Amino acid sequence: MSSTEAERSIVGMINMFHKYTGRDDKIDKPSLLTMMKENFPNFLSACDKKGKNYLANAFEKKDKNGDKKIEFSEYLSLLGDIAIDYHKQSHGAEPCSGGSQ
Repeated sequence: MSSTEAERSIVGMINMFHKYTGRDDKIDKPSLLTMMKENFPNFLSACDKKGKNYLANAFEKKDKNGDKKIEFSEYLSLLGDIAIDYHKQSHGAEPCSGGSQ
C-alpha cells in the first residue's frame, strides 16, 4: 500500500528525530543544535538577519521537564513553532516573525 504525502511527512519527522537521538530516544543539546543547523538553515538564517538568535534559547524553551534532553513531544513543539512561522510566511509575514520563538 502506498503512503500519502502526509503520512510520508510524519514518518520523515520521526526519522529525523531518531537520527539525532541517543540510546534513551531523546536529543541532547549539541544534537539539537546540529539538527537545527542541518535541517533548517534557511529558517535560522532569516532569524539571524532579524537579529534573533533562535538557537540561543531554543533548547531551554523546549526542555519543559528540565531533564536536559528533548523528548519526542518537546521536539514536536519545536517543529510546530517552525511550521507556524512558515504558515505565517504563506500569508505574507516576514520570516522569523515571532510566535513562540
